[in-house]
Amino acid sequence: MLQYILKRLLMIIPVILGVTFIIFTIMNMTPGDSAMMILGEGAKPEEYEALREEMGLNDPFFVRYFRYVWDALHGDFGKSYRTKIPVFQEIAVRFPYTLYMAIFSTIIAVAIGLPIGVLSAVKQYTLSDNAALGVSLLLTSMPTFWLAMMLVLIFALKMKWFPSLGIDTWRHFVLPSIATSAATMASLLRMTRSTMLEVIRQDYIRTARAKGAKEGQVIFGHALQNALLPVVTVIGVNFGISLGGTIVVEQVFAIPGLGQLIVNAIRSKDTPMVIASVLFAAIIACVVNLLVDIVYVYIDPRLKSKYVRTKARRASS
Repeated sequence: MLQYILKRLLMIIPVILGVTFIIFTIMNMTPGDSAMMILGEGAKPEEYEALREEMGLNDPFFVRYFRYVWDALHGDFGKSYRTKIPVFQEIAVRFPYTLYMAIFSTIIAVAIGLPIGVLSAVKQYTLSDNAALGVSLLLTSMPTFWLAMMLVLIFALKMKWFPSLGIDTWRHFVLPSIATSAATMASLLRMTRSTMLEVIRQDYIRTARAKGAKEGQVIFGHALQNALLPVVTVIGVNFGISLGGTIVVEQVFAIPGLGQLIVNAIRSKDTPMVIASVLFAAIIACVVNLLVDIVYVYIDPRLKSKYVRTKARRASS
């Protein structure tokens, strides 16, 4: 198991290099000039050229890219062109807000989507099943920005239950978390339903019922545990996406998280900040996927026994 984890961690290295090259290339091809955005249109041509030379923007593309990679290997990811602050220092300030929202939205999605998915599978083709599928389809087709604005209009402006902007208290995270969790909730509901339908038709489920096991024990003790693998995948993938920055939701609710930081950096062509933010999000996604694979082992006894047998064979040899 330890060797598998180390192997997955080493696989993050080419992912990081690929992400940095792609983002560096995209930022190089986008219109606009970083020096011009820093100095403004009223700067003199000699000041503009001097700043470009100082920032190394006159060097060839690959020279600038390999210089960035070399500096990053030594822990220097550059400073923001706008604030002159080290990029990861600003990311560390913004990321907790995105983390809180990702955690809250995942809890909401799991607490609602998982039990409704189980109920929908157990009560297949009933009114509750059709209603659950209809709600799932509605949440999937609903644009996130529209849902966020409707939540603000109804629960913040009209009912005044929750604030619409800011991050001062936990109440500020309620509406953004609900808006973020909608798509995850719909995916989780459908995935839970489909995997539960497949599992409850297996022979061992019929055997458990024939032996007189209670229906709750059959559903939650046998069927649900074996149906959790794809469900955990959906949870992990969507949690990683949320950690990468829920850009639309953060813009609507004016949350100074990672998504808003990336948008502002792209607008001002702040290349170091864009690369560092996307790189940070990619690393987070890789780590979340690794944690999901580790959780697989503890959910599915077959995978756990596989690792135990592999370890035993290596020890005997």
